[in-house]
Amino acid sequence: MSAIDPQMLKGLITLLLLWLVDEREDYGYALVVRLHESGLTDIAEGTVYPALARCERAGWVEPHYVPSERGPARKYYRLTKAGSDELTRSLSSWNHLSGLVSSITSKGT
Repeated sequence: MSAIDPQMLKGLITLLLLWLVDEREDYGYALVVRLHESGLTDIAEGTVYPALARCERAGWVEPHYVPSERGPARKYYRLTKAGSDELTRSLSSWNHLSGLVSSITSKGT
């Protein structure tokens, strides 16, 4: 299978992070691991942390610190009401766009 175009993925990282945080509260590195386990192995920490910071600034996630058995407390993220609304909006937009692309690319095949 070919690599995923980074530009396409860049447009979806917020949707993916909001989805994962909605599933369960998590910290940055664990979100990277979950993305990798889902098959998105090309996503780097350097992509995830700035996206989480943008989500936090937008008010879509809120951080809280959880003590760690090893090392300093971890910064976990939870979805806010605004984040839930954005997730719904983004998912609807993605489903619409992917349906259009599928419709166009399936013509004649």
